[in-house]
Amino acid sequence: METKRYRDIVRKASINGDYMIIGVEHQSTLDKNMIIRILNYDAQLYINQVERGKEVYPVGTFVFYTGDKEWTYPKSLKESLKVPPEMEDYINDWKLPVLELQNMDPQILKSKRLKEVVEIRQSMLEGDYEKLRTNRMISVENYKMASILTHTDIKEEDLPEGDEINMCKAMDQLFQRFENQGIEKGEAIGIEKTLKDVNLWDEKDKKYSTYSLGMKQKLGIAQVLMEDPTVMIFDEPFNGIDEESKKKIRKLLKKLKDKIIIIATHEKEDIERLTNVTYEIKEGKIIQKK
Repeated sequence: METKRYRDIVRKASINGDYMIIGVEHQSTLDKNMIIRILNYDAQLYINQVERGKEVYPVGTFVFYTGDKEWTYPKSLKESLKVPPEMEDYINDWKLPVLELQNMDPQILKSKRLKEVVEIRQSMLEGDYEKLRTNRMISVENYKMASILTHTDIKEEDLPEGDEINMCKAMDQLFQRFENQGIEKGEAIGIEKTLKDVNLWDEKDKKYSTYSLGMKQKLGIAQVLMEDPTVMIFDEPFNGIDEESKKKIRKLLKKLKDKIIIIATHEKEDIERLTNVTYEIKEGKIIQKK
């Protein structure tokens, strides 16, 4: 049984013939309210079991913490609350098992499955990928769990048929997906920054057919900036653009010291503010250079 509601990982497991539900949360930052979140997750799993009318299994959750700082927040509900001493016996507690992966020794783990997942995650934290490229078979489930703990989007086409995968192949796929997601995220951040630079971010969801002349001009400038060529050529780039955006784009272009920027314009202000070399052209011939 697998449930992907709220949780990173939820599994129904058999321990010495007795079933229970185990949840795993991946946490990369400190969260003082983590105990409340875990209580909510676990309580919801109990409620779901009761509503289905089937046997109710015990629920336990582990937090795999991968942050740089030591976990210093409460690991139980009572620690997070100010409970009057006289009410201590009447307030139920809830535990928060936090496993700090960065400091954990995988060799002490009895579970081969957990050991493999911890080794993969630690190596990724350290940036030491080569030692993971070993020619041995690992469980596909472990591979999927490692991808969840690294927030890596593994697609079904990445997974082989059967229950095992060669670890060397698995790691190559995992790292490639991890790298691709970083590139995609970087590109998304670059698009957002560039559209904000030309004052077009608030219009990003509008159809191009509804854009005004000035908005189309700004989009064209943003496209050139995103492609980042050595030579940029603009033909009347500020035609139809509002004054506030003009000032912002001029300031942006003046920062591009390592680029050759050619601007064709009739606007004297553009010439004076942006250029260090000016050519005046008449009837197709250069008649003056400043």
